[in-house]
Amino acid sequence: MTTITKPRIQSIDLLKGLVMVIMALDHVRDYFHYSAFYFDPTDPTQTTLPIFFTRFITHFCAPTFCFLAGTSAFMVGKRKSKSDLSSFLLKRGLWLVFIEMTIVNFAWYFDIYFRSPGLLVIWSLGISMIVLAGLIHLPRKYILAFSLLLIVGHNLLDNVHYDGNVFWAILHEFAFFRLTDGVEFVVAYPIIPWIAVMALGYYFGAFYDTSFDSIRRKKLFNGIGILAIIAFVILRFSNLYGDPILFKDYETAAKDLISFFNPSKYPPSLLYLLMTLGTALLFLANTEKLKGKVVDFFSAFGRVPFFYYILHIYLIHLLALLFAELSGFGWRIMILQDWVTETPALKGFGFPLWVVYSVWIGVIVLLYPLCKKFDRYKQAHKEKWWLSYL
Repeated sequence: MTTITKPRIQSIDLLKGLVMVIMALDHVRDYFHYSAFYFDPTDPTQTTLPIFFTRFITHFCAPTFCFLAGTSAFMVGKRKSKSDLSSFLLKRGLWLVFIEMTIVNFAWYFDIYFRSPGLLVIWSLGISMIVLAGLIHLPRKYILAFSLLLIVGHNLLDNVHYDGNVFWAILHEFAFFRLTDGVEFVVAYPIIPWIAVMALGYYFGAFYDTSFDSIRRKKLFNGIGILAIIAFVILRFSNLYGDPILFKDYETAAKDLISFFNPSKYPPSLLYLLMTLGTALLFLANTEKLKGKVVDFFSAFGRVPFFYYILHIYLIHLLALLFAELSGFGWRIMILQDWVTETPALKGFGFPLWVVYSVWIGVIVLLYPLCKKFDRYKQAHKEKWWLSYL
């Protein structure tokens, strides 16, 4: 008997795939770009426009994917009861946290001693799913209120600091903690406001219900997206609220541009989310009817994002070992104790930006057939429950 399933929403898969592909560029830059080991690519006093925008374009990845994960959760919930969806989100969230602390942490460092464990992006997705498992039982208007309260209001906490307090860091502050000699723990993705971003995505999932007209959805998403961008521009120019790092006039156009488009990511400020999610909504509003080979190419990554994410880190790091060996530094230099760009021994290693882009393209080309094949396997074996965790 043939099972009839509802077609996936292509624009969502397209956007997921696009941000996953772009995300790999930043990770290749971390491991391969010469200047990555000397200065922050977003520092207006040291960076250049090509280096900055190589980093800037990847700002859209984490918030967009977190938002769309919430949207996808709503769609999954249309085929499940609330209790079943809640159970699924809880288990998947715990699974992602476990994967972050094991397989993903090892991928970044290749350190069998795990001397730099960290709560990074996969952790934030996992903990957001765990919170969402409870939020879905609330009326939609309360989910919206919760999301907006945290997204809009969390920058009021920017001046609240509790030095050495890991629980506060997990809530709202990027921080390092020295656990023992040689072991450092980092909280890079505090849960506020990430849990609100996913919850907001869940709220927006209802706009993809068959009862909601696509023309109406396009107008709504365009309107909200434009308003978000306008709010970002006004607040950024005025420095009134929404980001702990103020826009600064450096009296040169290039530096001013870099300063303007460099809101805080750790944790993501209101301005960061207005800029990124506003753009994501505009993209979703205007790509529903796109078709063709380019759309199919990016959508292949968007349908298997977790599978792609794990593979791309290992591939990039393995290539970095190879390049280090071939360039005379030796492969062992890429067995890391600290984050790659914070490793003093790597100063002097690296390549020009064109090499970074070449390696990035090579990574995507190598991973595409694997993702395409795994996507086909998932589509052909929907009865296998474990595939929903990959």
